[in-house]
Amino acid sequence: MLARIFRSKNTIPLAIGTTAIAASFWYSTAIRNDTLKTFNGDDKWIDLKIAKIEDESHDTRRFTFALPSEDHVTGLHTASALLAKFVTPKGSNVVRPYTPVSDISEKGHFQLVIKHYKNGKMTEHLFGLKPDDTVSFKGPILKWKWVPNSFDTITLLGAGSGITPLFQLVHHIAQNPDDKTKINLLYGNKTPGDILLRKELDEIQAKYPDQVKVTYFVDQPDDSFKGEKGFITKEFLQSHIPKPTEKAQIFVCGPPPFMDAYSGNKKSPSDQGDLTGILSEMGYTKDQVFKF
Repeated sequence: MLARIFRSKNTIPLAIGTTAIAASFWYSTAIRNDTLKTFNGDDKWIDLKIAKIEDESHDTRRFTFALPSEDHVTGLHTASALLAKFVTPKGSNVVRPYTPVSDISEKGHFQLVIKHYKNGKMTEHLFGLKPDDTVSFKGPILKWKWVPNSFDTITLLGAGSGITPLFQLVHHIAQNPDDKTKINLLYGNKTPGDILLRKELDEIQAKYPDQVKVTYFVDQPDDSFKGEKGFITKEFLQSHIPKPTEKAQIFVCGPPPFMDAYSGNKKSPSDQGDLTGILSEMGYTKDQVFKF
């Protein structure tokens, strides 16, 4: 009898204690997961070390940056970017936006693919760095809030290093089994060697052939190149992308002359400006074309 009473007196506190421990664990885990976002949009610059630098092409490098811990993620959403900064010897701030090409849910690090521009202040600085050097970042800067299945199909027009935000969309959409959006990427460069992220793009297209189609355009093809020669022409677009509808969207990113030809450049980071160029001539409206 006494044994039964003893046991019953301890059963309830034990149950309560177990519940309390579980609740405490859940709460601490939730708090920990929330604080493991590196970038929270709080306008704070964070210094991050370069973990690795690899050549992507003759004038482009892939920089891997270490996050504060192996459990940290960037905190980015699709499609968003980060601002990078360095301070010149004279004390001036140089700030540029970059779109990570690594998976936004990846822990411990993120990657940027950056093209070197002659006399470009930021790229001259970055290409002079080595592993363990640091770069200041803040963000995220949301460019377009992607919602799965918002459109039946999207067309991505890109050139050169303008592929990075387009790649973020391709990668994010394709890996989501619930997102059925069809993707048509048209990507232009000077030579086959200038095609950035080609290995990753080819792998995505091979893995999701019914959802993703990638067409490469180069001005100077070699004998092994499989794709289109020359520019992305109006005639090609008229016969290979959907007509203007509410269920189709176009995203464009590339150097200023490319943007001028197809959509017109943005007025500012927050102002898309008027739609001009080939896409306007084809009957698309400002709401159907987004400029990264």
